[in-house]
Amino acid sequence: MSLVKSKQRVADHGEVFTPKWMVEAMLDLVKGETERIDSRFLEPACGSGNFLVQILRRKLAAVELKYGKSDFERQYYALLGLMCIYGIELLADNIAECRANLLEILAEYLNLDESAELYLAASYVLSQNLVHGDALTMRTHDDRPIIFAEWGYLGKGKFQRRDFRLDTLATSSMFSAEGSLFAHLAKHELFTPTKTYPPMTVSELAAEGSGDVQAEASV
Repeated sequence: MSLVKSKQRVADHGEVFTPKWMVEAMLDLVKGETERIDSRFLEPACGSGNFLVQILRRKLAAVELKYGKSDFERQYYALLGLMCIYGIELLADNIAECRANLLEILAEYLNLDESAELYLAASYVLSQNLVHGDALTMRTHDDRPIIFAEWGYLGKGKFQRRDFRLDTLATSSMFSAEGSLFAHLAKHELFTPTKTYPPMTVSELAAEGSGDVQAEASV
């Protein structure tokens, strides 16, 4: 596997991809978290997904181990594992490739075709979780604040979504440091979602994804 796409991209953006052996070694440092289905990971320069791909593979292995005997639970917890993976990437082709790579892995694991509701729901989740933007400025490519969706599985096929601004979360982390004068704010005023959604089914998530595709096609 090549670690660079071009010398020009290295010069312009410092783009060098991490080899798989190093990704695995680094993830092994937090092995327990990578094998927990609902642990959340954010890669601030995700490229085409070298780290996120391996994290998803580990989460799906955990899903198979725990829920492999139930198709229903296996599907929903696999989607939850995907929902807990986040990335930011500066280059448009990389973020598109990253989304495609993760979607392909989930689809292969669950044997989904592109018309399946779960496939469309996963595609929508990735459009929200993998952001084309700049992690340093915490803004999207079109200069909006980066907002991430926090997903939770409520059981019985329903998911809860709450949106948070990345810059607010970063401030919350800073103020929550032990001994900080503002530590008490971290769990109250600062850690407040910008929007909370009603519980959503896979069908509703798939409909959101279909709406996004239609909107892009009409532009």
